[in-house]
Amino acid sequence: MKLVDEADILVKAGDGGNGCVSFRREKFIPFGGPDGGDGGNGGSVWLVADENLNTLVDFRHQRTFRAQRGQNGMGSQMYGKGGENTTIRVPVGTVITNLATGEIIGDLVRHGQRLLVAQGGRGGLGNMHFKSSTNRAPRRATPGTEGDERELRLELKLLADVGLLGFPNAGKSTFIRAVSAATPRVADYPFTTLYPNLGVVSVERDRSFVVADIPGLIEGAAEGAGLGVTFLKHVQRTRILLHIVDAAPFADDERDPVETIVDEVRTIEAELSRFDPELLEKPRWLLLNKLDLLPEDEREARVAAVLAALGWDGPAFAMSAIGKEGTWPVCLRLMETLDALRAEGRDDVNGADAAATGPGGEGEG
Repeated sequence: MKLVDEADILVKAGDGGNGCVSFRREKFIPFGGPDGGDGGNGGSVWLVADENLNTLVDFRHQRTFRAQRGQNGMGSQMYGKGGENTTIRVPVGTVITNLATGEIIGDLVRHGQRLLVAQGGRGGLGNMHFKSSTNRAPRRATPGTEGDERELRLELKLLADVGLLGFPNAGKSTFIRAVSAATPRVADYPFTTLYPNLGVVSVERDRSFVVADIPGLIEGAAEGAGLGVTFLKHVQRTRILLHIVDAAPFADDERDPVETIVDEVRTIEAELSRFDPELLEKPRWLLLNKLDLLPEDEREARVAAVLAALGWDGPAFAMSAIGKEGTWPVCLRLMETLDALRAEGRDDVNGADAAATGPGGEGEG
């Protein structure tokens, strides 16, 4: 199923019920007095994160969500029934923005996490609240207040430990197939991957991490070229970026392959910087892929030349994803690094673990 990662919806909380003007009328009780009850509170609208969902596609068909209105108050001091809340399930990783103000009001990153997005109105007061020694028959009651109404933008950002970067056909989908049970489409033409794929890499029992296969980026992606920012934003959630490059690119006789590789790496770096400069501060590893296309006696020299031309001082690996050569050491190193980050308490992803807050600062984690 194609991933739908943005949706605009309207949420309307229930209005509060009106207070009642009523007087006690019983035989042999001539001065019964006021007995109008209060109106019930309106229902509220909540969002709840559900790990069983992975797309916002359902919001293409239903865009308006309303909670129930509170019941009006009644005589005999009977209060109106409160309106039922409306709960909307969204995928884990959904960011909620108020369209009117542009304010991010919540970020649901844990299964079961809830966010109040529209507060129900308060029920009005019945006339029994307004009796006094000087006003024994008040004919006053207050109406219920209106429930909140908001237009919201839901934006899904995938939650993964590791994100894959690279040009189209660099071998990202092949890599994720090699190290996990994910089966993204693989073909010999660009933009084979049209939506992000998640794969779980299991190193051993109870030790695993999640890899996100992001569609290939091209020059101008930060401005919307190719698949543009639609999927570039997903790498904001990751802890480590794996930059996969084709170590054996097709090049004409006038251009050195090493120069082609360096240009591709710099292009991706530039797009990351344009989209979000903080992405360049994330740990980024270089994976030189498709070494099986080079003669064995040329592979080591090609890797050394690329690293020297880039001035690369971070982790770098040579591999052939299609033959699963060199992929396991990458997984082991990733697991060790992620374990170390978790042990240091650095388990957040760009603030993704911040508590969700509702309108007016109310929220429930």
